Amino acid sequence: MIPHQWEIGGLDLGLDINDSEAESAGPIELVTDLSEIAAQCAASNLLDFAAQLAGLAEDLKALAARPIEPVPILTEADDRPEPGGAEPE
Repeated sequence: MIPHQWEIGGLDLGLDINDSEAESAGPIELVTDLSEIAAQCAASNLLDFAAQLAGLAEDLKALAARPIEPVPILTEADDRPEPGGAEPE
């Protein structure tokens, strides 16, 4: 009889079941336990996702507060060296 520690995605679900308990539990009990485990994992994943979205919203607020600075664009005339070898100013 080997005890089993239920852990999904690093989340300890606190369910220690040995083989005799698993055999005595009916299929409905096991399905209910698995449904609870799935619900806990889904809730944990949703909380993680919500935290990531909140962080992204903060980053977007910070970016929106900064002024947009124009990027200088080089034209073909700016790229070519002067005929006398002098660099453009």
